[in-house]
Formats: sequence, structure tokens, C-alpha cells
Amino acid sequence: MLFPSQERDPELYPYRHGLQFAFYNALNWQVVIGIPTVLFMQRLGANSFQVGLVFAWTFLLTPAQVLATLFLPRLGFKQLALAGWRVRGWCLFVPVGLAIFAPAQPDQRLIYLTIFTMFLYSLNRAMGASVITTWFYQLIPQAIRGRYWATDQMLAALAGLGILGISASLFALLPPAWAFSVQYLIAIFGVWKAHRLLRELPDVERPKLIGLERILTETPRLVFSHSPFRTHLWMSAALFVSITPIAPFTAFYLRGTIGLSSANIMVYAMLTYLGVISANWIMRSRMDRIGAKPFFRLAYLLYALIAAGWLLFLFLRVKYSGLLPVLFLLQGVAGGCWASSNLHYLAKILPEHDRALPVSVHATLYTFFGGCAPVLWGLLMKNPSGIDVRWFEIFFAVLLLCALLMVVLLSKLHEKAGPVEPLLQGAWLLRPFRAMASLINLVDQPNGHADKK
Repeated sequence: MLFPSQERDPELYPYRHGLQFAFYNALNWQVVIGIPTVLFMQRLGANSFQVGLVFAWTFLLTPAQVLATLFLPRLGFKQLALAGWRVRGWCLFVPVGLAIFAPAQPDQRLIYLTIFTMFLYSLNRAMGASVITTWFYQLIPQAIRGRYWATDQMLAALAGLGILGISASLFALLPPAWAFSVQYLIAIFGVWKAHRLLRELPDVERPKLIGLERILTETPRLVFSHSPFRTHLWMSAALFVSITPIAPFTAFYLRGTIGLSSANIMVYAMLTYLGVISANWIMRSRMDRIGAKPFFRLAYLLYALIAAGWLLFLFLRVKYSGLLPVLFLLQGVAGGCWASSNLHYLAKILPEHDRALPVSVHATLYTFFGGCAPVLWGLLMKNPSGIDVRWFEIFFAVLLLCALLMVVLLSKLHEKAGPVEPLLQGAWLLRPFRAMASLINLVDQPNGHADKK
């Protein structure tokens, strides 16, 4: 059995709906904000700028999560989360219809309809994401919280790998139109099921929000005043600007320029996901012992290696095509290393009783700047035949230089020895580029919540 039962695990059983939510929700986000949507845009005839824009909505709309939490005192955690999940499902009927009925020749009106639809989806996703983490941390008793998040992560990983494997099979067995439509129908089912499971969970006490005056006075200090937080913030932003375009444009290049099948690209996406899982599994027992900095260094060196590998592939792609599986796997390992290190390091440099505002500032800034990168690089790489390979090479050269610079700048980060409870656990660690965005809110409360049944 995937989910806890009354007989096998009576302590987790009352919170089974939250664990089931993690499983079914993964069926949704793996399709809609991942490689399948990049491939879908490519099939519609979108250029690199349009693909970059769709992929960037998730990051560009992270400030909306801060604004969404302003509704918490009136609506509460549960109602705001339900509102976010309710609308996103309806948005997905647009790509289902377009997958079946879109004409063979590119139609710019349909492409921009998809861009607008993904904007609405990402906006409503931001509303829901702003409350889920804080809600669940208050809901789950502290005594079983570690086991709950470990189970949550396992179930989301199983669902994520499952939907990626199904997607690869669909592309291999069905015509592209039907393969895309079935994937989006699965995503709609995931939204519907996740919404029903959220309805079964009890709400918790409505929070008090951080005052506007404090936000206006403390945010500039956090961003510009000399501190370990400021150093880490701008290093995170610089790295994120460099790495966010990797996923959409490698898939876009392999499908549109190289002509690699969508099924093969989905297998590579599975390798990236396996890399994330492997990184988190390896670091789980080592982070407290050796600290976050060695894993930051490993992530930066891996990104430098990935950039060098892609440059080698672009210059000698026929001879070195065997590089691709390795590069996609390393991409997942690097993302997993950086995400977990980030969560542990912030937990060490931020006081436990006062984390909401600095964590929100950190996540909002680096994800927003990272979201700008696919749009700008997409504009530079824009080419009538698919992607401008010269600019694609320049992108990886910039990534290589940035990653090596991060290795040098790492000496500026000072880390205290000893273990610390990370800011975030569970399935969010399987989404290394979005993990911190799950913590964006204006709820200023201690990490150790009271136990609530």
C-alpha cells in the first residue's frame, strides 16, 4: 500500500489526506511546469522567446505569493489554498483542446492563448503555494513531523517518476497530439484529486501578518546591508539567473534543432529527476556533519562541468552524443545539492523566531531574477529555424564562468558548525528550483508550532 492505513501506521493515518495530496499533486506539476509543456509549445510552433516566457511564469509570479498571503486573515489557510488549486485545473482544458485541434501550421493566436493560459495557471498556483507549507507545518504534530515529510517526499517522488515514465511511453506509442492531450488530462485529474484531498484537511488558526511598516523598513536593510544573508542572497540570484534557462532551452534545442524524439527527451527528464532524488538521499546523513558549504561547492563545480559538457556537445555533437544522459543526470544532482544546501544554510544564519520576512525576500528576489533569464535568453536565441546555436553556446560559456566565479566567492560565506533543522522538508525538495518559493509568505511565527490534531 502506498498510503498509511489505520493498521500499519495509526499515527500518520489521520494525516493521510495530506500525503495523498503530495502524490496526486505531483501528477500535475510535473506536466504543466516541466518539460512536457516546453515540448508542447515547440509543437505549436513557438519560438525560443515564447517558450522562455511560458517556462518563466512560475518564477516571475513568485511576488504574487506575497500578495496572496494578505488574504490569509480573512480567508484562512484552507480556503486560500483551495482557491489556488480550483482555478488551475480549468486552465488545463485549453492545452487539451489545442493538442487535438491545433492546425499543423503555427498559429500565433493559439501560441499566445497558451502563453496567457499558463500565466493564469501560474498565478493561481502562486496563490495556493503561498500557504500550503505553513498550513501543513502547523497541522502535523511535531512528534511525527519528520516521518510525515519523509513519507511525503517518497510519495511525490514515486508519482513524479511515474508520470515522467508514462509521458515517455505516450510519446513512443501515440501520435503527438494524443500523447499531449492524455498528459494534460492526467494533470487535470491530479488537480481535481488534490483539490478534493485538501478539502478533507482541517484548517488551522488564521495568522497575523507582518506589518507593512516592518516590510518597508527591513527589506532594504536585508537586501543592501552588509551581512552573510546579503552575500548569500546575491550569490543565489546570480547563480539562478545563470541556471534557470538550462531546462527549457536544452529540451527546445534537442527537439527542434537536433530532432530528438519527445520520448527520449522525457527519459532525460527522468534522469534529471533521479539526480535530484539521489542528491537528497546522499546529503541526508552528511549535511549536519560537514555543513552546507561543501555541497554548495559541489553544485557550482557540477554546473561548470555541465556547461563545459554542453559546449563540447554543441561543437562535436555526433561523436559525443553519449554525453547527454550524463549531463541531464548531473543537472539533477547539482540542483538537489544547491537546494538542500540553501535551506540548511539559511536556517543557520537566520534566527528561528524571525524567518518569515528574510526567507520571503530571499526566495522572491532570486526566483524573480531567475525567471527573467529565460525570457531574455529566449529573445537572444530567437531564430526562425528554431534556436540560434551561436547564442546557445554563449549561454553555456556564461554559465561556465558564473559557476567558477561562485566557487571563488564561496569563501565569503561563513558557516557555523553543527546540525540544524532545515527550513523545509518533504516533496518540495524534489523541485530544487521551486523549493524556497514554497516558503514565501508574510506569516511571522516560530518554527516550532504547537501540536494540533
